Amino acid sequence: MTERQPKAFISYSWSSPGHCDLVRSYAERLVNDGVDTLLDQWDLSEGQDKHAFMEKMVTDPTVSHVIIFSDQTYAQKADKREAGVGTESQIISKEVYEKVDQKKFIPVVCQRRENGDPYLPVFLESRIWIDFSTPESVNENWEKLLRALYGKPIHEKPSLGKPPSYLVSEEGRPALPTIGKYNSLRSALMESKPTVPFCRNDFLDAAIVYADALRIREPPKDLDNFDERVLQDLHTLLPLRDQLVDWLLLEAALPDTQQLETLLVEFLERILDLKYKPPELNSWNDAWFDAHGIFVYEMFLYVIAVLVKADRPHLIHEVLTTHYILPDSEAHRNRDFVTFDEFYTHSNILENRNKRLNLRRISPIADLIKERATRSDIPFRDVMQAELVILLAAILSDDGGWYPNTLVYSGRGGTRFPLFVRAAQHKNFERLKIITEVDSGDELRQKFKEGCERHGVNRWTDLVFHADVSFWNSMNMDALDTIK
Repeated sequence: MTERQPKAFISYSWSSPGHCDLVRSYAERLVNDGVDTLLDQWDLSEGQDKHAFMEKMVTDPTVSHVIIFSDQTYAQKADKREAGVGTESQIISKEVYEKVDQKKFIPVVCQRRENGDPYLPVFLESRIWIDFSTPESVNENWEKLLRALYGKPIHEKPSLGKPPSYLVSEEGRPALPTIGKYNSLRSALMESKPTVPFCRNDFLDAAIVYADALRIREPPKDLDNFDERVLQDLHTLLPLRDQLVDWLLLEAALPDTQQLETLLVEFLERILDLKYKPPELNSWNDAWFDAHGIFVYEMFLYVIAVLVKADRPHLIHEVLTTHYILPDSEAHRNRDFVTFDEFYTHSNILENRNKRLNLRRISPIADLIKERATRSDIPFRDVMQAELVILLAAILSDDGGWYPNTLVYSGRGGTRFPLFVRAAQHKNFERLKIITEVDSGDELRQKFKEGCERHGVNRWTDLVFHADVSFWNSMNMDALDTIK
């Protein structure tokens, strides 16, 4: 019905010559607007049976709509079943009650009662109607009538999308237990409600509890295929990663930078805890927590990627210079604080899988992170750029260490990344200046060379990557801060 030219029959009462003229003027206007309009004043000739004509018009399958112009006379005659309108209304009411397609019948109110209620027959009182009771309402609602006839409403239901990845996985896992808490937090943040701190704590607590529940607490039974368990756990954690990224993107878009600094540090410390043993274990193997170690590494990359996307260089500097408190379970290592390089991880499990299956991959972790980079708002290139920023901070530091796995995909000679390309301009170099606390491109180039020598970057690049990857080119070092 909505894809063909509308054909409408007009049902009305001969209340007065003036009303008949008015209805005919509406019919003429409809014809001018492309609606094939059937009206007794020009379609019913002398000698024809008017009751047969009415019944045919109402029941004719080629008639897409019946427009009922209802005034006081029409409503009264219809309710009393008087001849003419009464007969016609009986035919219409039968169709209204029995037919599935209720959109065929469109009540148009031409007159209202003293209390403002419309004059409508009883069988139409519960239906949505169009107001034509005044000349002003006709002009206001004419488009509404045409849209109803053409099946083109102002507000159309959008096409059904896909369920968010965190609701149901490919295997039909149940929804994340954090969904309701995240939605409450999102609503509170968007509306600046005073409940934000409580909602945030509830959400993050639930997220950590969910991730912690996947940590292995008993010796795995199938050690020969333990890599499959690691990959499965990471697959289970992927929806949580995306939900946490959604949260970070939302928080980073808000103006309270000081609060976000504290939030990020506390969040990262809680995430970092997951890569170590649960505190209640007295006997364990560090390999049990490989999945969570990779998850922590990946989350750190996404934190930096979010902050780059949100243009928050001060927060990136904070994240890369903060000393993070280790959990109590790590007290035996005789250290209380660690730097950002603690978020890095190496997986012997994936390396052994690489050998066992003869995959011959340079970096199984890089392959995994690339495969999991399914977000359109933070594509894999943004993740690589985030790791390049972290690498720059590590090289400039005295004792930091960071092997940038994902940059094996940067290609021969290095890939161009927007943050570093823009930093060729002095005004955009300001971002790198804030992140690194280095005042100029010349100074950064010198410190970078010294850092590469200090950390033996050329040596470990050859050992780890076995490829011609130029961090210097990827960071656009030659051009940094050269355009005023």
